[in-house]
Amino acid sequence: MVPTINDDPTARARPRVYTVGHSNLEFSEFATLLRGAAIEALIDVRSSPQSARFPQFTQAVLEKALASEGVAYIFLGEELGGRPDDPEAYRSDGRVDYQVRRKSYAFRAGLERVLKESENRPVALMCAEEDPLDCHRFLMVSPALVEAGVLPLHIRKGFRLETQQAAEDRLLADHNFTSAIGNTLFPEVRGEALEKAYTLQAQKAAFRVDPVTLHPW
Repeated sequence: MVPTINDDPTARARPRVYTVGHSNLEFSEFATLLRGAAIEALIDVRSSPQSARFPQFTQAVLEKALASEGVAYIFLGEELGGRPDDPEAYRSDGRVDYQVRRKSYAFRAGLERVLKESENRPVALMCAEEDPLDCHRFLMVSPALVEAGVLPLHIRKGFRLETQQAAEDRLLADHNFTSAIGNTLFPEVRGEALEKAYTLQAQKAAFRVDPVTLHPW
C-alpha cells in the first residue's frame, strides 16, 4: 500500500529532499529555483541525461553550469530513472511497473544514496516534467521517500513549493477520489485511494515500450 502523509511531530520540519523539473527553462531561471531552495546537490534521475530540445540540460553542459553555481551534480538515472534497462521492471503491456521497480536492488541502492546525500545538505531530484504528477520522480520515487520518513517538496515554476500531501491531493482529485483528500481521520481509506490513484496515473504517464522488445525470444 502507498504510504500516507500525516501530522507526525517527528517528521522533519524542513525536508532535505526536493524534486524539480527543468521543463523549458533557461539555465539562469533554473538556477534561480535551486538557489531559492538552497539546493547544494542536484540528483539527475533521467534515464537518458540528454536533451536535444534544451541542450542546456544535457549532462556535460548542465554539470559544468551547476559547478559555477556551487551545486554538485550526481547522476542516478540508472538506479532511479523512469526507463530502466531491466525487462522485469515492465508489465506485459510494456509499461514500467513502478511498484516492481521500487523493490529492485538498483532502485534501493539509488534511494539509499539520496537519503545519505540529504543527511548533510539539501538535494533536489531532477527530471524533465514541470508537473510532478506527470513524472516518475513523483509516481515512482516519492512513495519510497515517504516510506523512508522523508516528505519531499516539489519545486514548481515561479518558485512555488508544493508539499507531497498537496501533490497527492491533486492526484486524488484528478482521479475522483475526493473523499480521501485531506483524510487523516481514516488514513487507511486515504492509503487505499492513493494506491489506486497512483496506479491510474502511472497508466497515463509511465514510460512504455513495445512488449515484443522485452522478451524477443
